[in-house]
Amino acid sequence: MEAPTAAFRGRQNARLPPEVNRILFVRNLPFKITAEELYDLFGRYGAIRQIRKGNTKETRGTAFVVYEDIYDAKNACDNLSGFHVLDRYLIVLYYQPNKQTKKVSLDKQSAQVDAMKAKWNVEGTKGK
Repeated sequence: MEAPTAAFRGRQNARLPPEVNRILFVRNLPFKITAEELYDLFGRYGAIRQIRKGNTKETRGTAFVVYEDIYDAKNACDNLSGFHVLDRYLIVLYYQPNKQTKKVSLDKQSAQVDAMKAKWNVEGTKGK
């Protein structure tokens, strides 16, 4: 009983890099892999909350894997990145929503540009 408690205490004191989180983004998945096979593969490293597999033309071959514990996600990322499955090598990354393509509305950008023009007393020229 002492060993699990000591191991758990060590986990609490470990400092993780800021990009580490519970959600993994998996690329280069074989198109024929099933959800059950994904659960078997990623479930080896800890309890999984959810797996979302891409099913459209643009998202095929990708998946999001959400773990219950951040340390399980780190362990899975470390061990499964580059793992060979059905003649493909997996690319496993931490999901970082702030680094995904940011969509800012055109109206908001236009308002910011107008505010900057007013601040600096600059008149813009429309396309020549």
